[in-house]
Amino acid sequence: MTLNSRTRVSVIALNMFYAISSGLRSYFRKNKRMRNIIVLAATSRELSPLVESFHAEPEPSRVPWDVLTARCGFNRIIFAVTGIGAANAAGATAVLSHLYAPDLCIVTGIAGAYPGSGLKIGDLALAGTEVFAEEGVATPEGWRDLGYMGLPLAERCGLRLFNEIPLSNLQAELAIRTARKNGIVLHRGTFLTVSTCSGTLSRGAEVCARFNGICENMEGAAVALTAARFGIDCMEIRGVSNHVEDRDISRWDIPGAVAAAGDFLERLIRDL
Repeated sequence: MTLNSRTRVSVIALNMFYAISSGLRSYFRKNKRMRNIIVLAATSRELSPLVESFHAEPEPSRVPWDVLTARCGFNRIIFAVTGIGAANAAGATAVLSHLYAPDLCIVTGIAGAYPGSGLKIGDLALAGTEVFAEEGVATPEGWRDLGYMGLPLAERCGLRLFNEIPLSNLQAELAIRTARKNGIVLHRGTFLTVSTCSGTLSRGAEVCARFNGICENMEGAAVALTAARFGIDCMEIRGVSNHVEDRDISRWDIPGAVAAAGDFLERLIRDL
């Protein structure tokens, strides 16, 4: 299933909204010359390389998430471990967005690559669009999405967002520029957010076919949707830890995927 005309209009309009929001934030912050950047991951393991690289310190906070902060040039980096799944990710993003009014929200961690994506274990993937891949309805004719049901996840600035949540083109281009400068390959495509990880090849093929995704995770679409509600640019970069196939953890490389994502994001954040 490819992006339909309704979604293309939403992608264009939402990215225009991101661009205007970015410009306004830059204008009002130019005298302070300080930006807030939130970096989120589901687990401390996925975030630890960045926390160590930037010597982040725990932030005294009343919020029920682990939060650490660091300075990098004129940027304050707020690191947070959201916990697994969309509910945790949306909650953490909303609370931190309210508290810190960030200019950018970055999601990172690991992902499983779908067959046919061209992704290898250890590769880096950049989201162009995030998708709630399981929100919909099972009909006698098969699974149908929220557009079929006429139930948007959000309505903002005249846009109706269903399963597909576009991320900031501007921030994605910055990531691509950093990758090129460092000789790093970024694979850009559609990410699918699931509640049930695909532990069989047949299940993975079924979910992938709905939106032509390149990889799956459990939090990204929730962060992207929440960031869109707050008018915050969102970027998602993940390291590929495994292929979506009949589950065999012995073939996975979580440390390698975490290291690859962390190394690239350190370079990117220092470029921002």
